[in-house]
Amino acid sequence: MQEEQLIQGLRARDKKTVDYLYEKYSRALLGVIFRIISDQDIAEEVFHDAFIKITRKIDSYEESKGRLYTWMANICRNSAIDKLRSKEISQSSKTNGIDDFVYGLESQSGTEEHVEGIGVKELMNELNEDQKFVIEYIYFKGYTHSEISEEFEIPLGTVKSRVRAALLVLKKNIDRI
Repeated sequence: MQEEQLIQGLRARDKKTVDYLYEKYSRALLGVIFRIISDQDIAEEVFHDAFIKITRKIDSYEESKGRLYTWMANICRNSAIDKLRSKEISQSSKTNGIDDFVYGLESQSGTEEHVEGIGVKELMNELNEDQKFVIEYIYFKGYTHSEISEEFEIPLGTVKSRVRAALLVLKKNIDRI
């Protein structure tokens, strides 16, 4: 089925088109979510909700702004990020360490590349403890600046300053990997 036919069928709420969409795109779209959420049950729940959103909001898709797959992948990605930032997920994942999170994502996605292999650990070792802490929580655990400030009782300005300082150190050392 051509993309144009797929779009027309979805807009007409044709069941065969929805079935075709699911059959052809579900694995790829679920993969987008797995890159963000490592828990299979939660990822599948997010995919189900995102797939319903795709079929219901197809009228908001604009062909001139990009391909259908890109639009669907963005809905899945945004749904996964929203779920990851939700209180339910952020509370349960706050006890996991950086290694658990990174290696959990790798095992779900089927990749066996280790963080050491791409140099992330070496770069993180260049940071002081305060900088390492905020980078770990923001980029690997999905916290916002405000969440770190509230949960760990660090002034918001201090959190932002540590992030800026850490990014400068990482940027300075990125050529080494």
